[in-house]
Amino acid sequence: MIGSWQATVLDCPDPGQLATFYQNLFGMVRVDESDDWITIGDAADRPALAFQLVEDYTPPKWPGQELPQQMHLDVLVADLDEAEAQVLAGGAVNLNSGTDTFRVYLDPAGHPFCLVAG
Repeated sequence: MIGSWQATVLDCPDPGQLATFYQNLFGMVRVDESDDWITIGDAADRPALAFQLVEDYTPPKWPGQELPQQMHLDVLVADLDEAEAQVLAGGAVNLNSGTDTFRVYLDPAGHPFCLVAG
């Protein structure tokens, strides 16, 4: 092993808004916070999601590749309809894409993510 996973970092125009969105989605807590960086996770010593302020942020365009998504999160859920209602209430955008087993959304900063039936 070369190292261990510390965090996945998402660029965004508003770290507070995006951190809150993912806190509600995953049930995590804030473990580190500054003016331009917020980290959420299960505990300070566990892998985390981090949100970094980018002043001139341009979101990816999915499914096109002019501004490719580069990465996305798959979120395992028990009930797609219930989870969809919750992420939409939190500021996600439904892309009306997917199948019977997954659906594709944009988070409040425009990053694509999928809800996957578990």
